[in-house]
Amino acid sequence: MMQHLNRLGALIACAMLLASCSSSPPRSLVTPLPPVTKQPLPGKIQHPETMRGVWLATVSRLDWPPISSVNAGRAARISQQQKALTDKLDKLKRLGINTVFFQVKPDGTALWPSKILPWSDMLTGHIGEDPGYDPLQFMLDEAHKRGLRVHAWFNPYRVSVNTRPDTVAALNRTVTQHPASVFVLHRDWIRTASDRYVLDPGIPEVRDWITSIVAEVVARYPVDGVQFDDYFYTETPGSMLNDSRTFSTYGRGFASKADWRRHNTQQLIEQVSRTVKQLNPDVEFGVSPAGVWRNRSHDPAGSDTSGAAAYDEAFADTRRWVQQGLLDYIAPQIYWPFSRTAARYDVLAKWWADVVKPNHTRLYIGVALYKVGEASKKEPDWTIQGGVPELKKQLDLNESLPGINGTILFREDHLNRPQAQDAVNYLRSRWGS
Repeated sequence: MMQHLNRLGALIACAMLLASCSSSPPRSLVTPLPPVTKQPLPGKIQHPETMRGVWLATVSRLDWPPISSVNAGRAARISQQQKALTDKLDKLKRLGINTVFFQVKPDGTALWPSKILPWSDMLTGHIGEDPGYDPLQFMLDEAHKRGLRVHAWFNPYRVSVNTRPDTVAALNRTVTQHPASVFVLHRDWIRTASDRYVLDPGIPEVRDWITSIVAEVVARYPVDGVQFDDYFYTETPGSMLNDSRTFSTYGRGFASKADWRRHNTQQLIEQVSRTVKQLNPDVEFGVSPAGVWRNRSHDPAGSDTSGAAAYDEAFADTRRWVQQGLLDYIAPQIYWPFSRTAARYDVLAKWWADVVKPNHTRLYIGVALYKVGEASKKEPDWTIQGGVPELKKQLDLNESLPGINGTILFREDHLNRPQAQDAVNYLRSRWGS
């Protein structure tokens, strides 16, 4: 058995080596990759012709688990959390959803028994506390039982959602746990940006560490896919990422810090893409970036928009990843209506369809379910007839435009909101069995 574990550990390490070979030689992991047992995969669910997906967020318990379950006794908590999840899956199945994008790494914690990350406090209220079951395995078992696919959704660099003293104290208390938080194990990797603690993407060991986390999940679990969200470099004007020292160490040869940052993000995507395929070619790897790659005013290849651009804001050259075949799918978040001049839904959807046309990257469009029924001066379309006409136009375009392979709704709990019920009924009539 030990020889078997060692071989699997070596396999993942080899995959990471291959992932890095297109650039400089990889640095050794500061946190060694633990041995994992690769589980046999059950019969794969056939890839749906049309994606009808939903994001299920666990950060800040946005969609799951129920806040009321956290302070319950152990048995009651497990029962409440599992029933809440199966109830959601039953509802999604009736609605016609075929894929759930389940947030397994909401920050610097995990929703599976990781050897690298501590348990998520989203489950118990305390970082590192064993919830008494494996939420990822439970989700996979229950979803696959219902014929639903599951993509493990990772936020790569977020360590915490705030920098409050109580958050710092909770992170520091993990120092005696195994595994402890990266916040205490590798304090030199930690920066502040957007009023949160984040990892510095410019440090090679950080990218290796993130890759090892993905490898652990792909090796251990029969996930159908892996997805990164749009949080690569994250900063706000009032809370910028101070990576000047990292740039001075690793940025030689780059004309600008912006180019160096994009290179760092590129390195991560290459590593993860090759590692996933080395471990299991049947697992899809995708990214859900901001809907705008670049605006035409900045780049003639960009879209006729004036929104925040992933290339310039998150330092993510998402179009290039598609062109290089690094992704099985891309799911741009086009969270605006047809009438929003700065970033029209149809303009962006058609632009992305043209981007994926030359290769085999699947294109799913992220749709703003969270805006349906919400009053907005800039986007009043979301409240006209309960938002159904706008939603219908978006889905009609997705289903009629060659190159678009489906839709993903952001996010699950908004299916339960009173203001969205007209739209939910419409979705059920359109997608449901």
